[in-house]
Amino acid sequence: QRCIDSMSEFNVEMFPAITPDNDITKICEEEQINLDFFRNDGEKFSRHHRCVAAFLSHYTLWKLCRDSKEEVQIFEHDAVCVNNLPRHINYQGCISLGAPSYGQFNTPRIMGVNPLTSKRYFPGAHAYRIKPSAATVLCNTAQISAGPTDTFLDLSHFPWLEEYYPWPVVARDDFTTIQNVGGCQAKHNFKEGYYDIV
Repeated sequence: QRCIDSMSEFNVEMFPAITPDNDITKICEEEQINLDFFRNDGEKFSRHHRCVAAFLSHYTLWKLCRDSKEEVQIFEHDAVCVNNLPRHINYQGCISLGAPSYGQFNTPRIMGVNPLTSKRYFPGAHAYRIKPSAATVLCNTAQISAGPTDTFLDLSHFPWLEEYYPWPVVARDDFTTIQNVGGCQAKHNFKEGYYDIV
């Protein structure tokens, strides 16, 4: 609700997420999604089944974008709009709107649309806009080499990824169901006692 309230000028629709309670294996088989690039054990930042479920939630929205032939903005539950979020952006296919939420990053040099600059992959998949043509490419690529959503959205796979600066959206994450201890500690919002790591 906090996400929706911060974007009151947009028609925001809640979309049901895929969770580990869904039959993830069956969904992946039906969609022919290759999970070989998800590390099943020893993952430093996230819990496997939850990470796959989050990816599948994004994938479902990419399919919606592709099939509806309409541009879609995707915001995770912890996304909060803090700057002007333009209605019209001239971008190629998929553009990050979110400020980096973890790790080191570079600051874009241009106001407005930039090539993806902050990292080689999306600096968190909490806020981005996508066109049907790009959604088609993402869906097709997922059948070859799916992975954690933010690092899946990588320049090596998709050299046309862009980001908007100044970043209009931040992740206000004070809990996580995906990250493990390492993932929590890499978050910019992490402070001792701020997260309860269980």
